[in-house]
Amino acid sequence: MKTALITGIAGQDGYHLTRLLIDKNYKVSGIVRSLLSQKVLNFKSAFPEVDLYELPTLTSAGFTQVFSKFVPEEIYNLAAISSVATSFENPINAVTTNGLGAIQLFESIRLLNAQNDVRFYQAGSSEMFGIPSESPQNEKTSFNPISPYGASKVLAHQIAIQYRSNFGFHISNGILYNHESILRDESYVSRKITSSVTQIKLGNIQRFKLGNITSKRDWGYAGDYVRAMWMMLQAPLGSDYIVSTGVSRSVREFLAVALDVAGLTEEFEKYIDLDKSLARPADPNLLVGNSNKIREELGWKPSVTFEEMVEIMMENEMKIAMKANSSN
Repeated sequence: MKTALITGIAGQDGYHLTRLLIDKNYKVSGIVRSLLSQKVLNFKSAFPEVDLYELPTLTSAGFTQVFSKFVPEEIYNLAAISSVATSFENPINAVTTNGLGAIQLFESIRLLNAQNDVRFYQAGSSEMFGIPSESPQNEKTSFNPISPYGASKVLAHQIAIQYRSNFGFHISNGILYNHESILRDESYVSRKITSSVTQIKLGNIQRFKLGNITSKRDWGYAGDYVRAMWMMLQAPLGSDYIVSTGVSRSVREFLAVALDVAGLTEEFEKYIDLDKSLARPADPNLLVGNSNKIREELGWKPSVTFEEMVEIMMENEMKIAMKANSSN
């Protein structure tokens, strides 16, 4: 039985990755900030067989303690302040968690002399490209982050490369573009849309607010993207891979599909109010990824289309809403 340790295991990607690994007969453990948070309690209910370790911050000492109890063959570092908007509000926390936290993990593995025994996945983001020099972006496109979140991920990415080249680590950097699922938090525009459109469908609200609906994303399905993470660590050598659909779609297009699934046929202006205060201070519009490398080298490709992804999310929103109505 193979073993894996996932930091940030209770988040969207951690949940999907845990399911994938358990289905592949892995022994999975995870690191969380607090064992008492509702998100972690929900995760534990879904995966009672997974051992969880509490580390409020990722430190070398704390990680070494975890490592002494559970020696994994694969480590997936998903712990992050993952909201771009939140990173503007608290940039120090974003850099500390996303950038320095990754370095703490690399260094603890080096000090334990375990780099030959562990394969490491470092979670990157398309936000590292910011306003890109070319479109679509590939693994050789220069980074130009325009948010503290993007800058923090560049730091972790580049340090990962140093540990790979200088100390022989098997590290793969996954540069993942936007990916969604039913587990996405409502602070994200995708979930805000599916939740609000469902409430309109049920007659609970008439309108809701959005920021910049012309903003575009290369949107994929989270279940497909965690499969890419796993495939990277099965490769003989670590490398850097873009994971994307290669198609850029606007927030307006996401809204249109959600309205269509809900059977709401009026023009979108009937349902939303544009509020500039909800837009990011800086919002890249040209982020679309060229994922030919991972498709050709590892055989990965997405299995869920954009429309299917939105439909999956909308169906789940209706289930949540109907359950809430029945309990009232």
